[in-house]
Amino acid sequence: MKLYDRLFTSPVGAKMLMAVTGLMLTGFVLAHLAGNMLVFAGAEKFNAYAAGLHALGGLLWVARIGLLGAFALHVFLAVKLTSENKAARPVKYAHEATIQASFASRHMFHTGLLMAAFVAFHLAHYTFKLTDPSFGDLPAGDVYAMVVAGFSSPVVSAFYVLAMLALSLHLCHGVSSVFQSLGLYHGNLNPITDKLGPIVATIVFIGFSSIPLAVLAGIVK
Repeated sequence: MKLYDRLFTSPVGAKMLMAVTGLMLTGFVLAHLAGNMLVFAGAEKFNAYAAGLHALGGLLWVARIGLLGAFALHVFLAVKLTSENKAARPVKYAHEATIQASFASRHMFHTGLLMAAFVAFHLAHYTFKLTDPSFGDLPAGDVYAMVVAGFSSPVVSAFYVLAMLALSLHLCHGVSSVFQSLGLYHGNLNPITDKLGPIVATIVFIGFSSIPLAVLAGIVK
């Protein structure tokens, strides 16, 4: 019970737990990006990568469930802390725009909500294959063809790029603030940690957005 109180009822503990789950999710995003970049190496290598993941069998689902649990906990803590902050300051500042906070930090909750919607759609789209009837006509195991078919839709690709922009904004502030939440924001580390968020955000946005744009441009086909 004491551990629960420290992690969930204490704002400091909740922020630390949110930082830890955020680090886990960021690690997954970067690993997922590295794998997805194989789409530029061609169908054979990308499908081999996808087959390797599916060969994990039950372990893959354990990893998925663990990540979904970390994501759900991250969202829960974000809603909890946001509600508590609003309750502690029910009256908005008279000059909200003059507060020294970046656009990304002021809209962490909103970008988080958009990411939650994207995760739901992404799972329905590529994992459970519920949103695109054309996937049923593709050869079994041809994940490369599925990616091309999915991103051939300008609407889907536009939503994907928009979601990657939201994710990047979230990471821009979130990655750097992790060190502060964990008590590591001090001394000579500050200039490094302040730049780490924008660097990770830029890599993630360019990397993930390049895939649907390459499909629409006919580079990946």
